[in-house]
Amino acid sequence: MPIRRLLARSLAALLFVLPLACSRGAPIPKGGPVAEWPAYGGDTAGSRHSPLAQITPENVGRLELTWVHHSGDMEPRGGKTHLPSSFQATPIVVEGTLYYCTPFDRVFALDPETGAERWSYDPHVDRTGFYLVNCRGVSAWRDARAPRDAACSLRIYVGTLDARLIALDGATGRPCDEFGRGGSVDLREGIGDTQPGEYGVTSAPLVLGDRVITGAMVLDDRRVDSPGGVVRAFDARTGALAWAWDPLPPGVSPPGNGHYRRGTTNAWSTLSGDASLGLVYVPTGNTSPDYYGGQRDGMDYYSSSVVALRADTGEVAWHFQTVHHDLWDYDVPAQPVLFEFPGKAGPVPALAQATKMGHLFLLDRRTGEPLFPVEERPVPQGGVPGETLSPTQPFPTKPPPLHPETLTADEAFGFTPWDRAACRKQVASLRSDGIFTPPSLQGSVHYPGMAGGSNWGSVAVDPERGLIVLNQARAAVKVRLVPRAEFDEKFPNGPPEFGFEPQLGTPYALERVPLVSPLGAPCNPPPWGTLTAVHLATGEIAWDVPLGTTRDQAPFPVWLFLGNLGVPNMGGAITTASGLTFIGATTDFYLRAFETATGKEIWRTRLPNGGHATPMTYRLRDDSRQFVVIAAGGHGMLERTPGDALMAFALK
Repeated sequence: MPIRRLLARSLAALLFVLPLACSRGAPIPKGGPVAEWPAYGGDTAGSRHSPLAQITPENVGRLELTWVHHSGDMEPRGGKTHLPSSFQATPIVVEGTLYYCTPFDRVFALDPETGAERWSYDPHVDRTGFYLVNCRGVSAWRDARAPRDAACSLRIYVGTLDARLIALDGATGRPCDEFGRGGSVDLREGIGDTQPGEYGVTSAPLVLGDRVITGAMVLDDRRVDSPGGVVRAFDARTGALAWAWDPLPPGVSPPGNGHYRRGTTNAWSTLSGDASLGLVYVPTGNTSPDYYGGQRDGMDYYSSSVVALRADTGEVAWHFQTVHHDLWDYDVPAQPVLFEFPGKAGPVPALAQATKMGHLFLLDRRTGEPLFPVEERPVPQGGVPGETLSPTQPFPTKPPPLHPETLTADEAFGFTPWDRAACRKQVASLRSDGIFTPPSLQGSVHYPGMAGGSNWGSVAVDPERGLIVLNQARAAVKVRLVPRAEFDEKFPNGPPEFGFEPQLGTPYALERVPLVSPLGAPCNPPPWGTLTAVHLATGEIAWDVPLGTTRDQAPFPVWLFLGNLGVPNMGGAITTASGLTFIGATTDFYLRAFETATGKEIWRTRLPNGGHATPMTYRLRDDSRQFVVIAAGGHGMLERTPGDALMAFALK
């Protein structure tokens, strides 16, 4: 490359981060909407949209770092846990206070405008032996029966890694003694034996009416008889169990005696609720283990689905399955997002469900019926001995698939001919028949991989522009089922930390590794991460752009020359009424703003670590600034350096 072009590119990269022209001295706009952020997804619908409009596409370049809060809660590589900690929290702002949780499940209350600490609470979780520690959020509830200044009239709920549901006084952080036993409900009751880190809560509970509703994370691929995936509702005042949904197929009775069936599908991600319809929407994971289903005996009836439960009883109102007999870890990872679909006869109560496959299903949230046709299409067959595959899988017609569905040897990528040849050889050695290629003894290409497509960052719905905005990762994976005798001989003391999973109780263990070139690039072609907008009314793609650069992965100055290839990402986006989309999520250390109508990136700022969380925004008064807040603390599974910075930005 000529030196003149090199200098030009370097100068362009530096100038990009400068504020927009000549706006530095402009006053901060007065008036306009004020709004808090009272729930993890902005509201119980999970819309991730704010009515705020003080920060606009015209002045976003004037954003500056206003305050930072450090919790000190970081787990380094080689610490108590198998992987470094992940700071995935999205704070809430309720009644003038910001609340958030750390990877260690400590809860902090801050002044939203200064970051000053008001109180903190430590549940003293023993992290020893846990695989990954993280907490995505907390929830709030106001007791309408209690005086506003009474203790625990405002409560903050947090689920913990060691399976407790805790209620705290929003004013002081002290446990609410009348909730459960001393402020805590033990979620292990009825679950049976668990191993360290195998069962716990990592997502914010759902508060709907006077009930607190939660599922739990169950560690993947460990054993057939993993803890069950029961979803439970508790009285918000007393912690008494209101109902429990044991995800068993129709006609199958639970074990009884207060116990729940083991090995059932779990609900590890965030739930949504519609109080007017009296429905709770549950995204479900896989029936254990993920990649071999020959012994499930129909227990995956509700796997990889969105399930609507009646909020008063926990009974199933309807369910929609996104993958039949899921053998790919294509569990539904994202919070169902509720919105109003612009139907021909008027607004239709609707639900958007993002998936790891890059399939976005738009459903009538009253019935679960698709708003656009969904086709059952034949998929590859020929699984391992003992396995029975579903002959078809559901494919949405609108929106079209948002992720490539094939990866052949000819499509393999590499930075150099040598690099590409190595990737082509890898792909050619594996079975690769498209998105639903079954796991095999030979080894199969898993594309999309188990991280997506979409993941727990979910989608944002901008009703003013009629758009759904979502980010996705694109990184192929090799999956191979390893006969039990071969696995036991190779790993007599158990599997190594990375690359293999035991799947105990089945004939096969699992090998699962990323498909990357010798230079460390994904073997699938870029972009390796995207940000996409879909028209609500038509299901058509409005725009689709790469998300992220190879900075903080490729060495300097190599990343300058690679351009905007898009990178694997984890986290989510929010939108605002002024027409902005804010997102971190990428493996480069940036918080970005895009113009929602066009997908044009118009601002970015450096973070100290990867912002693998979903941001949020709030403005408390007419005379105050609008803040945008994001957790910048890395992600253990993406091999990002752990951090503990909660960062707030506002106009100068």
